[in-house]
Amino acid sequence: MFTISLCMIVKNEECIIERCLDSVQHLVDEINIIDTGSTDRTKDIVQNYTSRIFDFTWCDDFAKARNFSFQQATKDFILWLDADDVITTEHQQKFLQLKQSLYHPNVDAVSMDYYVALDADGCVESSEKRFRLVKRACNFQWLGAVHEYLDVSGQLYHSDIAVTHLPLKKDAHRNILIYERLKKEGHLFSARDTFHYANELKEHQRCLEAINQYHLFIDTAKGSVDDNIQACLNLADCYQQLQDSKQATQAILQSLLYDRPRPETCCRIGQFFMEQLKNKEAIYWYSQALQHPTETFGIHKRSYSTWLPHFQLSLLYNRLRLYENAQQHNEEARRFKPNDQRILDNRKYLLSQLKN
Repeated sequence: MFTISLCMIVKNEECIIERCLDSVQHLVDEINIIDTGSTDRTKDIVQNYTSRIFDFTWCDDFAKARNFSFQQATKDFILWLDADDVITTEHQQKFLQLKQSLYHPNVDAVSMDYYVALDADGCVESSEKRFRLVKRACNFQWLGAVHEYLDVSGQLYHSDIAVTHLPLKKDAHRNILIYERLKKEGHLFSARDTFHYANELKEHQRCLEAINQYHLFIDTAKGSVDDNIQACLNLADCYQQLQDSKQATQAILQSLLYDRPRPETCCRIGQFFMEQLKNKEAIYWYSQALQHPTETFGIHKRSYSTWLPHFQLSLLYNRLRLYENAQQHNEEARRFKPNDQRILDNRKYLLSQLKN
């Protein structure tokens, strides 16, 4: 069995740090906490779990902080988490099984699902894959001042373990302020920096600036397939905010240049035809969304391949008075969203139509 060092960077996490460490302390062999300037009780709480607490002077660079955290590790593998992450009981068991069964000399990095957001019922709304467990001897490095990523290579293993993100409200302006400081200082943005800067501008409703940055990113032709597709879909959102439907539609169609149609793209095209009352065309595209599950390292918004296309198909078949088809798709949607009032109301309506 291999040994594991947990490495975390934290600041003012007194409200959530116990929740995270309680979920993982029995899975690892060492806990390294890198504090970047806490002024609350974070350090006092962490002392109940480990004496390996290190100070790091914050310099607006997440990669530098994470690389410093990795330098403190002494075990075979490094696990990294944020303070607002937890590993649920189900996935703790999977983690222990992996630790006991994985033939680690042949593995350099292990990916895990990251449940980015949950809905009101606790179901996964969006997720992505991240390399969470890496061999210390490989000396993998973090890159990027903001939206940093771990540059891994070698023998990769994809697990079915998940880490769940349970965030508290944070400083919404932190990342964009770092990007704008770097821009002002003349820092040359990589394609990835440009993409994430555009995302921050979009989040702050600065649509015209975001559109410019998305176009700059796409024009580099250096982005990953996933980021190029997401840039096109985010562009569509920005144009829609500006009430430019033509440009929004063109941006959605541009996403088809990079890969087979993703569920989100299919649903957006389906919505376009649905609004035009072209029911059969809309049915085709929503049906396609159910045929193309997303298996990538990009963000997977699960609604686009589960309940949403089923619900829209139910509405479309209702338009065509094909009530049995409509009811079948509504039941599929209800399986994913059992408490959604729109689905429940539609169910009541369809059952009455079938009786008639």
